[in-house]
Amino acid sequence: MSAAIAAAKSGVEAVVLDENERPGGQLFKQIHKFFGSREHGAGTRGMDIGRQLLEDAEKFKVEVWSNAVVWGIFGGPQLGINYQQKVSKLEAKKVLLATGAYENSLAFAGWTLPGVMGAGAAQTMINIHRVLPGRRVLMVGAGNVGLIIAYQILQAGAQVLAVVEALPYIGGYGVHASKLRKCGVPILTNHTIKEAVGEDRVERAVVAEVDSNLKIKAGTEKSLDVDTIHMAVGLTPMAELAWLAGCQFSHIPELGGQVPLHDEDMLTTVDGIYVAGDLTGIEEAHTATEEGKLAGIAVSESLGYLGNQEALLLKQEVRADLKALRKGPFGEKRRKAKAKIIEERKSICRGP
Repeated sequence: MSAAIAAAKSGVEAVVLDENERPGGQLFKQIHKFFGSREHGAGTRGMDIGRQLLEDAEKFKVEVWSNAVVWGIFGGPQLGINYQQKVSKLEAKKVLLATGAYENSLAFAGWTLPGVMGAGAAQTMINIHRVLPGRRVLMVGAGNVGLIIAYQILQAGAQVLAVVEALPYIGGYGVHASKLRKCGVPILTNHTIKEAVGEDRVERAVVAEVDSNLKIKAGTEKSLDVDTIHMAVGLTPMAELAWLAGCQFSHIPELGGQVPLHDEDMLTTVDGIYVAGDLTGIEEAHTATEEGKLAGIAVSESLGYLGNQEALLLKQEVRADLKALRKGPFGEKRRKAKAKIIEERKSICRGP
């Protein structure tokens, strides 16, 4: 959405394809207020940022196709789509892939029982569809996703019996953990889930301590009377379309796994195909927005809608915002990982 708006501001004819009923991605599930700097939406709820994106898209005449599934990408570039019950191909001069990420899962005894689901699925049920997935919940994972969604589960009227985290420390921001602790929710570090127990659905969960090698310590098992288990154990970039397009990849653990190489303008190793957001590495909403803007400006420049000097000034402004977002202990690792991606892409695409 951000890329399309940035490009449309310069006169580019931009079309957004989204398989959901409403574009805007994760923002409409984020009912909490963002924090940080005012420039990056501090004090604003994610869903309000999403509404603003929709308004800007309409203002700058971005075409938005909802319920549009992109099932293939070919040379040209050309997209294979399923839209309005028709299968067809859409030709474009440039394509931006902003497919996001999918949730990781854990395999443990009983993990296929109804009531075991990703934390993101629970967030969708609660905040989008207004359906409570369970009454007594165990959250697995104490990163930002697990902490935020656990608190939203409390807000929705359910109990959170505990948050378990295999690492010896809480991975998310202290502000999110503090809200849970104030509500009396225990956060058990050096713990994991061992088993889900039940006949037709989850009836209880067995958790246990783990050692420094993440192996369960015998005799430390505890049983919790829960009907739902949510897993917040990381995300993986949703890279299928980038693979199909022939983009070259690199495995960067700090960014969630295999990510497509791109340059400072978000251009991949395939001419005309750009990437942005969690597809390029797991970060957060504002970073995805800024990467989208950067790609939109670069597309406008490459198509001749922006002069080089004007585009340079706009890109420098966005890059400064990205640099600010990647400061601190959480962002620094990702900043270095992104720099590695750009350098690797340069080494591959460098001409004679």
